[in-house]
Amino acid sequence: MPAERLSVVVTRRLPEAVETRLKELFNVELRDPDAKMTREELASAMRRADVLVPTITDQIDAALLAQAGERLKLIANYGAGVDHIDIQSARQRGILVSNTPGVVTDDTADMTLALILAVSRRIPQGLAEMQAGTWAGWSPMAHLGARIGGKRLGILGMGRIGQAVARRARAFGMQIHYHNRKRLRAEVETALEATYWESLDQMVARMDVISINCPHTPSTFHLMNARRLKLMKPTALIVNTSRGEVIDENALTRGLRAGEIAGAGLDVFEHGHQINPRLREMPNVVLLPHMGSATLEGRVEMGEKVIINIKTFADGHRPPDQVVPAML
Repeated sequence: MPAERLSVVVTRRLPEAVETRLKELFNVELRDPDAKMTREELASAMRRADVLVPTITDQIDAALLAQAGERLKLIANYGAGVDHIDIQSARQRGILVSNTPGVVTDDTADMTLALILAVSRRIPQGLAEMQAGTWAGWSPMAHLGARIGGKRLGILGMGRIGQAVARRARAFGMQIHYHNRKRLRAEVETALEATYWESLDQMVARMDVISINCPHTPSTFHLMNARRLKLMKPTALIVNTSRGEVIDENALTRGLRAGEIAGAGLDVFEHGHQINPRLREMPNVVLLPHMGSATLEGRVEMGEKVIINIKTFADGHRPPDQVVPAML
């Protein structure tokens, strides 16, 4: 007699191929329409599910976990970042948490380079001019940006994504520098032609471009605070495709408005989709709606990882991408 299928609740719409496969393997409740669950809906879902499949839009804190009841045994997060889940509280309640690491590495690194180019070469201003029909023709001094070849790129966080950014930036002729919790192995540094800085302050003060590629943890909250942002050269740019909380957004806005920072490219924001309105007004700022991982291929691969984690758990084994507090 086949084992009873796990009850799985998915909090947002996922690619059709992923939803179909989930339906084939488990007793699945799919989200329709695609709207963020309220706290009450999340609490209800956690009480009736063996497995919850949330996304970054679901804040699963200790108070919510306390309402989960006894049935929930796995939170199979759809995404690599888990700062929206209280991992410690989940562990104390006997709930495993898994994520989908490595899937969006190349997509996010591509977007990082796209933002560096967009800010450096003033692409949004040119696009807006063309769309408005106000372009009067070529001029030697119009739309002058800066080339990125030969510039120093300081990568904050040299994990999978940081290293993928470094490889791409090298191809554009940039000089690679980095600050990381742990220094890379010598052979990795050599392959990337990367210079390590133990002091983040010293690195920030010397770079032409800063790229944020570290996760959001208690130790990285406002790592780029007002004091550190003031260390940046007035000709320098900052790009963030990781987590908005790593930068003090208000301090960044002040620095940009004061001309202390030349420009910024942001795909993530400190307060979710509530963005400082002054950031929207500045021509030297490129804002994107958290598009770093937004490729169909990447989103399907994320779903496949979720399925593998749930299937492995259903078979009585540890999910391959289990997250534990010590990893954070």
